[in-house]
Amino acid sequence: MGEVRVPATALYGAQTARALANFPISGLTAHPAFVEATVQIKLAAARANARLGLLPRRKARAIEAAAREVLADRWREQFLVDVYQAGAGTSHHMNVNEVLANRACELLGGRRGDRGLVDPNDDVNMAQSTNDVVPTAMRLAALALGPAAVRALRDLAATLGRKARAWDSVVKAGRTHLMDATPIRLGQEVSGWAAALRAAAGRVEAALGELRALGLGGTAVGTGVNAHPRYARLALAELRRLTGAPLRLAPNRFYAMQSLAPFAALAGALRVAALELLRIGGDIRLLGSGPATGLGELRLPPVQPGSSIMPGKVNPSMAEMLAMVCHQVVGLDAAISSAAAAGQLELNVMMPLVAFDLCHALQILANGVRAFDERCARGLEADPERARAYAERTVSLATALAPRIGYAKAAEVVKESLKTGRSIPEVAAQVAGISRAEARRILDPRRLTRPGRA
Repeated sequence: MGEVRVPATALYGAQTARALANFPISGLTAHPAFVEATVQIKLAAARANARLGLLPRRKARAIEAAAREVLADRWREQFLVDVYQAGAGTSHHMNVNEVLANRACELLGGRRGDRGLVDPNDDVNMAQSTNDVVPTAMRLAALALGPAAVRALRDLAATLGRKARAWDSVVKAGRTHLMDATPIRLGQEVSGWAAALRAAAGRVEAALGELRALGLGGTAVGTGVNAHPRYARLALAELRRLTGAPLRLAPNRFYAMQSLAPFAALAGALRVAALELLRIGGDIRLLGSGPATGLGELRLPPVQPGSSIMPGKVNPSMAEMLAMVCHQVVGLDAAISSAAAAGQLELNVMMPLVAFDLCHALQILANGVRAFDERCARGLEADPERARAYAERTVSLATALAPRIGYAKAAEVVKESLKTGRSIPEVAAQVAGISRAEARRILDPRRLTRPGRA
């Protein structure tokens, strides 16, 4: 392809330089977790190939030292290839190979670019291909980022669980279709939120489990050509030590290299979590609306002024942030799902997109949920008086009359109450011919938050 200019200060080489020229697309580069995962694979491969006697130990030690520098957060500015690049991630892969090879040359006392000392393809990439390294790196990156998302969801569920127990005595109006419904205790309502988030965390954790099966050693198409028969198991053992994760070899490497379904499943679990968070965050915004003209049953902690023109206005800023995060996670899942269906034969070339979007989704969901938990959920307060007032005014109290006086007669009570403004117990005593004491007993809002009939 002819000569290409590489900056003298660069640790990368010609293939990376070509990618930088070819793909000036977004300014977005590989997620740090994806870079780290790729470097971990290179370190594990160097050790495995050295044990097999295929890579001289002097070279292996230099590659390992270079890899450890990157894992210690050095040379990160050298990983510059745009997310939107050549299919499968070859450009990213060679960026890593070249940086490690050139740094290894320096550590051996040589000069950058001395391929006779350490070669990016023959040495750093020994027994490997983009086609097995990149899907393996995607798995390792997701496994590194995923636990934080699971913890954040479970921590928020625990916070809401504590609120549910604290608010078990707070009676409020239930609402269905955003209209008055029978009373419910605030603790009961919030316990549903906590249960939803525990279930969401479980789905994410389950999806992460499938990613522990690696297709490493499949090389180009899954057959393992150019890799020693023992390479995959030796490299896997090294990766277990490096990551601390219970990794295993995929029972079918062809599936592990062809299919992005496990990543789509994880993205789908994140999407479902985001949908639940959107619903719960929206409920918190509704219940906290006001302070004078909204529902006002919850008080959200103020975190910043809410308006540049209206003095004293405070907005549900943390819930709004969480909603934006969740909408983005839903969008990322759509892109990942579409890309997962775009594979052909032995490879899905959309892996760089899926790698970035999945890492991004895991990171922002974990950070968004944690911030919402710490800055909003833990500081939520109930307004029991306001909640009780709504509970006593809801016309759906008449539901409890139906077993006693019949559905039609109870409907008459509701209509008369709405027409005259009189309370349901007062109208019930008149229309249904029952005493006010019995009406008050039957229509006690707290009693209606438990199973039973009048």
